Amino acid sequence: MSAETRMMLLIPAYNEEAAIGEVVTEARSVLGDVPVLVVDDCSRDATRLRAEAAGARVLALPCHLGLGGCVQAGYKLAHDLGFDVVVRIDGDGQHDPRDIPRLLEVLRRTGVEMVIGVRDPSQPGFRTSLIRRTGIAFFKLLLRPILGRPVADPTSGFVAVDRRALNLFSRTFPLEYPEIEALVVLQRRRFRFEEVRCQMRPRLAGRSTITALKSVYYVVHVLLGVFVNILRRTRI
Repeated sequence: MSAETRMMLLIPAYNEEAAIGEVVTEARSVLGDVPVLVVDDCSRDATRLRAEAAGARVLALPCHLGLGGCVQAGYKLAHDLGFDVVVRIDGDGQHDPRDIPRLLEVLRRTGVEMVIGVRDPSQPGFRTSLIRRTGIAFFKLLLRPILGRPVADPTSGFVAVDRRALNLFSRTFPLEYPEIEALVVLQRRRFRFEEVRCQMRPRLAGRSTITALKSVYYVVHVLLGVFVNILRRTRI
């Protein structure tokens, strides 16, 4: 990134009081003076207070929007404030902020609109859940003919976007489970993305809200969203 490039770190969070303070502190130690925005999706705990105490600015949503709405709110604010690049990480601590400069370097060097941090398959120790691994495998098969290329992890929330993608996502973004549908939105606009292998970690606290039953809903919902995006004419 050039010295003139304005970058923001975006952290969507919902009931992450046990982790968000450490996530913000670690990110600020890596990024220095880069603004850190936590979008609090109407949490029922002390997420907002812990984020502010760690030095983040907090956008507190008045009602629970879900992950996609939460992320889009952050993208829209960053776009309206004139930022050129936004990096998104999750609020549970699974993404290592020390990998952020690698995503930014690939974004700058390649000129693509989005760079995704994906788990390095050679990484020892930590593994995602069986449900998530099964879902990733399924959507990898589904997306390959749609995108015209393989994708290592279409569910990753570790993402860097440039101004062009930010402009798009500030106006249209999948509302519930956004990562997979966002790739199809990019493909419709003939935008490009690259992937960077990163070290993924277990959550710092709590556990995923994706249960076996919710995973079935997730698959059906995302399938519908993908096919709607394929059939929809480009009007944006």
